[in-house]
Amino acid sequence: MSGNGITPRIRMMLHPELPRTYSQSPFNRLSHQMEDILGDGGILKEVIQPGEGPPIPHNASVSIHFSAFLEYSNQPFDTNCYIKYPRMMKLGRDVTLAGLEMGLLTMRKGEFSRFLFLPRYAYGEMGCPPLIPPDAMVLYEVQVLDFLDSGQVDEFVGLSVEEQNSAPLNTLLNVVSTLRGFGNRSFKQSRYESAKDSYKEAKMLLENRETRNDMERESIRTALLPLYLNLSLTELRLESSHKALKYGKMALEIDTNNTKALFRCGQAYLNLEDYEKAQACLISAQAKKPFDTDINNLLRKVAMCYKDNLDREKDMYSKMFKDLKGPVKT
Repeated sequence: MSGNGITPRIRMMLHPELPRTYSQSPFNRLSHQMEDILGDGGILKEVIQPGEGPPIPHNASVSIHFSAFLEYSNQPFDTNCYIKYPRMMKLGRDVTLAGLEMGLLTMRKGEFSRFLFLPRYAYGEMGCPPLIPPDAMVLYEVQVLDFLDSGQVDEFVGLSVEEQNSAPLNTLLNVVSTLRGFGNRSFKQSRYESAKDSYKEAKMLLENRETRNDMERESIRTALLPLYLNLSLTELRLESSHKALKYGKMALEIDTNNTKALFRCGQAYLNLEDYEKAQACLISAQAKKPFDTDINNLLRKVAMCYKDNLDREKDMYSKMFKDLKGPVKT
């Protein structure tokens, strides 16, 4: 997609300075190369770049780039292409244009497609003054950046605690996996508070589960471990070292040899200026991964900070003893 969202070929077709004496309008000419996805001519689609994987399911949450155009205009009346990481939109709630929602259900991750919507699938007979005139056909160019099937999450979270506990364990684990996916996506976009909320919601669902046997308990512990690790790292990004340490220790209660947990605790202890404990955690991590660059670099940093701290204490005590001795008599 170009800077304002529309491809060069279509920009030429829609340029306002082009003569309007053709037998067909630009949108009509464009429609001949498009697919009628409903069979009533109301939503036409052209795939510019195919996507991968399954199509977007109903009730999914989607992240898209889009630009919307009126006929004979080469500037979008609406676009979000200037946003690097558009927010996730819930189908059926946040996507209010009927044609766009139906069109999205035909798309796959990474796909870039063009849609023409008749008024009944767009802004209707009234339009949306002053931008959208009455009975306007509109062109949307859409790229699917990502989507998550959040329908199961919404349904599960809406259940009572008793109903959640009676649901199959696999359903809970799928919900937790989706919530963790939301958190990971927010974390990559540096939206750490949002990431923490998703991780904590997943953690709460797991911790509230009444397990029936040892196998279920082990499955819950296995699912909790990456959440504790993610929460520890997120709290470090939020500069909440005490909370980061808490989650790191919770991860170590599940897996005492987990190098990520030891590393997170080492980072937290370093931030809290507890250099002995930071060094102990990192030495344990180094013993398991002796050639890990991150562990070795942080261990060197801890050693330097520890030495500087000891030197400062030595200078402080030296000055204290000097003051206690008082002035030298002559």
